[in-house]
Amino acid sequence: MADFALPAVFLPLLGAFIAGFFGRAIGDRASQIVTCGCLGIAAIFGILVFNDIAVWHHTAVVPVFTWIDAGQLKVAWSQKLDTLSAVMVAMVTVVSFVIHVYSVGYMEHDPSIPRFMSYLSLFTFFMLMLVTASNFVQMFFGWEGVGLASYLLIGFWYDRPSANAAAIKAFVVNRIGDFGFALGIFAVYYLFGTLDFAPVFGATPGMVGKTFLFLGMHLDALTVCCILLFIGAMGKSAQIGLHTWLPDAMEGPTPVSALIHAATMVTAGVFMVCRLSPMFEHSPVALGFVVVIGGTTCIFAATVGIAQNDIKRVIAYSTCSQLGYMFFAAGVSAYQASMFHLITHAFFKALLFLSAGSVIHAMSGEQDMRKMGGLWRLIPATYIVMWVGSLALAGIPPFAGYFSKDVILESAFASGTEVGQYAFVLGTFAAFLTAFYSWRLLFLTFHGQSRADHETLHHVHESPKVMLYPLYLLAAGALVMGGLGYHWFVGGGAKEFWGNSIVVLPAHAGIAGAEQVPFIISILPLVAGLIGIAVAWYAYIRSTRVPAETAKAFEPLYLFLLNKWYFDEIYNFLFVRPTFWLARLLWRRGDGTVIDGFGPDGISEVTGDLSVRTSRLQSGYVFQYAFAMVIGVAIFVSWFLFWRSA
Repeated sequence: MADFALPAVFLPLLGAFIAGFFGRAIGDRASQIVTCGCLGIAAIFGILVFNDIAVWHHTAVVPVFTWIDAGQLKVAWSQKLDTLSAVMVAMVTVVSFVIHVYSVGYMEHDPSIPRFMSYLSLFTFFMLMLVTASNFVQMFFGWEGVGLASYLLIGFWYDRPSANAAAIKAFVVNRIGDFGFALGIFAVYYLFGTLDFAPVFGATPGMVGKTFLFLGMHLDALTVCCILLFIGAMGKSAQIGLHTWLPDAMEGPTPVSALIHAATMVTAGVFMVCRLSPMFEHSPVALGFVVVIGGTTCIFAATVGIAQNDIKRVIAYSTCSQLGYMFFAAGVSAYQASMFHLITHAFFKALLFLSAGSVIHAMSGEQDMRKMGGLWRLIPATYIVMWVGSLALAGIPPFAGYFSKDVILESAFASGTEVGQYAFVLGTFAAFLTAFYSWRLLFLTFHGQSRADHETLHHVHESPKVMLYPLYLLAAGALVMGGLGYHWFVGGGAKEFWGNSIVVLPAHAGIAGAEQVPFIISILPLVAGLIGIAVAWYAYIRSTRVPAETAKAFEPLYLFLLNKWYFDEIYNFLFVRPTFWLARLLWRRGDGTVIDGFGPDGISEVTGDLSVRTSRLQSGYVFQYAFAMVIGVAIFVSWFLFWRSA
């Protein structure tokens, strides 16, 4: 296992190192070959890891070296190899390899190809480090690594102010979530005295009911740990409140969007909650919090997605919504369903983003769907794979999303909790909205009369084969992954497949309850999806005046959704503007007036002024010097006589 796992994890780092440090020397094509080659070999090893661990049920913790040995704190750098990590290693390496190959065509004319390919491979390495971590410190290393790589990739076109702003926004918002994650790690160490997963998980049942002082209150210790750790997941996985960075991340090249949304970064939070299932299972309050946040995010992002006009932003909000599904699945103890949807989503969401990139490539960089239309005859291959991705996203059988999304909603319904019912209702309505905005995107982009200008339309062309072949591979995954994986992930073989990598207490129904739901509940998400497609067809094909008339009739609601529930405006008012005001005050008054005024600037000014005044005494006239000497002697004698008489 170690023979397979080590190259699967470290080959992307090797590719990133060669392309990053020697890219100019070896050239663009060699950098692409090195990074794609390393990822391709890593993907093969990743599949071998999956076969050895998940299929043949071998598990191990493979030590690499001792990382920290300071007093009682001992942290090893090692690889935790079980089904959960094996599934992620295989998915991350395969999807990342496909995106690397696609990037060869998409970034063909970019002047910084080695740097881009290096960043992509570095991103992949950090994600692999995260999913194979055997302790919280190693996980945090990968966690911060994907944050760094996302900053570099979102701001890749650094000559664009919007890209720089988006990169900084992503970095800052994630630091807020990461602060909670770090506090959670500190709390775990305080409570358990170790940061290794195995002893922490083993000691968790004994910590049930224990409290400690936090923010002046005696709170349940496990609940505090789990909620703080989940706040980190909210930042990485763009849950409501800490989601604002995700749409702006579209400023990066399209392959970046696909990698962030499908295989890395945003899935890190879901993986972390599933990895920590032995802890979350003993904290009902934390699980309920996860369900509420996930369900709310699910419907929030879906409502925003129906009003967006940028093709990549629609898909970005779709990711945000689908992550909500994954989280509330974990919150109702259906961790297996959460991971199943994570894997199927990786394929069809990468497919949708790369298909959108193919459209943008054909449209000479245009991303506004209102300036498209009628493209299906001009780029038929892209049109077909976009249909495959949309059908999978909407949960239409036999495509992958149908299997994974339905078991999530069934598990939420079967949980028997109020928060579970809350998530089920919102998730079902989100299924309708998901189908609606997916087909709105298809109809606006590919059907009807073209709304593009003549010059753009003249240059529309199908993408090269190096971009199309990855789309075909992802389309195949979006078609068959649900059916192939159902038995292992959530079906009859799930218990043996997952082994001890996921823990569900007997008191929690989890995925077992999904098999007991009424028939009407099981088909409701499919019916909602079909209704969403029908409504989109009526509004954007049959009667094209309906959207404009509806937007005008419900203008406040339309503007509310178009402006993303005004989260950015609220945050600007509450946090950004006061921060800028305080920064200017400290800069101009504190630093400029007080520190510099009384410090170096003030001293140099006083010294200069005294020097000028003193220099005036150097007149060159002897009588003035003699007069000064007489005055000085008189003052000295007067002072001496006064001192003697006293």
